[in-house]
Amino acid sequence: MIANHIHDALAQVRELQQKILEKQRFKGYSGRARALAGTLALLAAALMSAPFFPKTTSAHLMGWGVVFAFGFAINYGALLHWFLFDPSAKRDFRRLRPAIDAFPPLLVGGILTLVMILNDQHQFLFGIWMCLFGLTSLVSRPVLPKLIWAVGFFYIISGTIYLLSPNKSFVNPWPMGIVFFVGEWLGGIVLHFDDKFGRGFRDEI
Repeated sequence: MIANHIHDALAQVRELQQKILEKQRFKGYSGRARALAGTLALLAAALMSAPFFPKTTSAHLMGWGVVFAFGFAINYGALLHWFLFDPSAKRDFRRLRPAIDAFPPLLVGGILTLVMILNDQHQFLFGIWMCLFGLTSLVSRPVLPKLIWAVGFFYIISGTIYLLSPNKSFVNPWPMGIVFFVGEWLGGIVLHFDDKFGRGFRDEI
């Protein structure tokens, strides 16, 4: 009898804990927006590898700059739509904290990008961008589905391998395009199916 009471009490504690976690879950990121941004990166890589595209650093910087601008607009546009129109957001700026917490890695990425460009070290940019995207995923892990850690480590491992590999070339867009396509689709799937299947998918890993 006592064992049954203990079992019931533990079940109630777990249920209460789950409800608290669900209330803390950040819903502002769009899985579809991430997948779309990843597809855009792959299409950009295909375009920049075409024979007619200039094989110059400046042209490729401009190309990836356009990709970043569109990706930023897509993802943060979806975030703004959620904040303004989703009843769960309640237009409470405190609910945007997870998105704000992701800005320091992005800011560091911008600083490192500028330093590499000024010192003509463009060959390291892809690896830096991959690692910093991984950090943004890990920063948000406490309020996102647990599987998002896998996306973060995928980016960091990919970036590390790229940085340590020989014969890096900034005008070869495929490493960047493929890694970001896979990473953003993985992140998009995790976010999308977290909403669709709820608790069962969240509790994986």
